Parts: sequence; C-alpha cells; structure tokens
Amino acid sequence: MISYNPKDWLRFLFTLHRTDTVRQLFPLIIFIGFYSWGIVYLEANYLKLTQNSYAKNITTMHSLLGFAISMLLVFRTNTAYDRWWEGRKLWGALVNNSRNLAVKMNSILSREDEKNRSFFKKIIPLFASELCIHLQNEKTRLALDADPHPEIAGFDSSKHIPNQIVALMMNKVHLLHRDKHISDHQLLFLNHELQSFLDICGACERIKNTPIPYSYSAFIKKFIFFYVITLPLGFALSLGYLTIPVVIFIFYVLASLEIIAEEIEDPFGKDDNDLPMQKIAANIGKNIHDILT
Repeated sequence: MISYNPKDWLRFLFTLHRTDTVRQLFPLIIFIGFYSWGIVYLEANYLKLTQNSYAKNITTMHSLLGFAISMLLVFRTNTAYDRWWEGRKLWGALVNNSRNLAVKMNSILSREDEKNRSFFKKIIPLFASELCIHLQNEKTRLALDADPHPEIAGFDSSKHIPNQIVALMMNKVHLLHRDKHISDHQLLFLNHELQSFLDICGACERIKNTPIPYSYSAFIKKFIFFYVITLPLGFALSLGYLTIPVVIFIFYVLASLEIIAEEIEDPFGKDDNDLPMQKIAANIGKNIHDILT
C-alpha cells in the first residue's frame, strides 16, 4: 500500500506513479485521439452531420447517457471501495484478536511453562502470514485447491493451511484443559479468539472469491467505450479539432474510474494499492513476541 501525504498537491499533480492510470490507458488514449481526429476531419469535409437535426439528437443522447454512466460509475467505485475497506477491517480485527489471545495465554500460562508459551508465540503469527499467502494464491480466488500449497513442515499442503493452523491451536488448548493447565472457565474465556480466526479467514475468502458480477463489469466497459466513440460526432463542428483533447480527457476520466475500481475491489492482491498484509503479519509477530516473552 502506498504511504503518502494527502496535503502534497504538487506531488499528485506532477508525478506519474507506476500505477497511474495514464500508463495503463496510453495505447487506448492514442487510439481515441486518432479516431477523434478522423471523425473531425470526415465530418468537417464530408459528413457535415451538424448541419441537420442529427447533431442535436446526438448532443441530447450524450446528455442523457452522461447522467446514466455517472450513476453507474459512482455505484461501481463505492462498491469496490466497500470491499477494500471491509478487507482492512478484517485484518484490523485479526491484529486485535491475535493480541487478545496472546494476552490471555500470557496470563494463563506460567512463566516456567516455556514449551507452551513458545508454541503460541510461533503459531499465532503463523496464522497471519499463512492467511496472507492463502489470499494471494490464485487457487483461492478460484476457490479450488487443485495445486499443492508451498511445503510447510508439519502441514498437509494439499489442504487448507489456515484451517490446519487453527486446528493445531484448538487441539493445544484442549490438551492444556485435559491436563488441568486450563480450567473450564478459562477454556470458555479463550473460545471467542480461537473461533474468530476462521471467521476472519472465511470473510476474507468471501471477498476474494466473489468479484463484481461479470455481466455488470462487461456492460460498464462497453458502455464507456461506445459512449466515448460517439462523442466526436456531436463535438466535431462545434469544437473543431479541440474535440480531440476533449474526448481524450472524457475517456481518461471514465476509464480511470473503472480501472481504479478493478484494482481495489480485490484488496488481497500484490498491487501498490492493495492491503499491506505482509507488514500487518510482521507487526502481529512482533506484538505476540513482546507479549509472550
């Protein structure tokens, strides 16, 4: 995730970051520019549509469709940002629950019980780091575990790794309860944090596995394209060759909103604007080490 100063206007205005939409849209911008030039040239010299009722009809159509497309893009960007923010809240909850479990185990386990303290010191941060790998894995996006997970000692890599980690934690807690290291009350005391790990994992998988419906995404792209393609017909004789930068700018704004929405709707990827899951997992590891040491 990019760290920045929101008050630094000059940086935003005059710096092109490698994720800037201009870089991604550059080939299409060139195409739209040449296309607009061709329409202006043909209409000025041959078509002359603006000399009859077609020009007024096209302008009216653009006004009506402009409102419709703006509403669609507002809904699209809001939906994408909601997914990004929900992902951030889930990882924030993971940080809190990991700390809470560590604090509770620290109060329950004696200082002399180094073996069990060391187990939780390693296993709690391991869940966060493995959840990060799990969410960035392509097979998770497709909800299919066809390919083996990278080998991890002690785990069956053909299965769901976060599930196995939580199962180990749960088994360890019940063994401690069986051996009278944890009372009945303390077992209930720990249950919420133990259960929360898979609740968070499932919620993250729901975001990862459920993109915006294909038909909706495809329709918006087609709508933007055909809307922009018809703009030069209405602007050609009224604006002349100024039609070219005007159409390019309108296309850039509309297409950029769609690209930004595409990037942030999956907050668990490796793009610059995705969640810094590795850093969050590293912070969890540091916090747990401080608590249980």
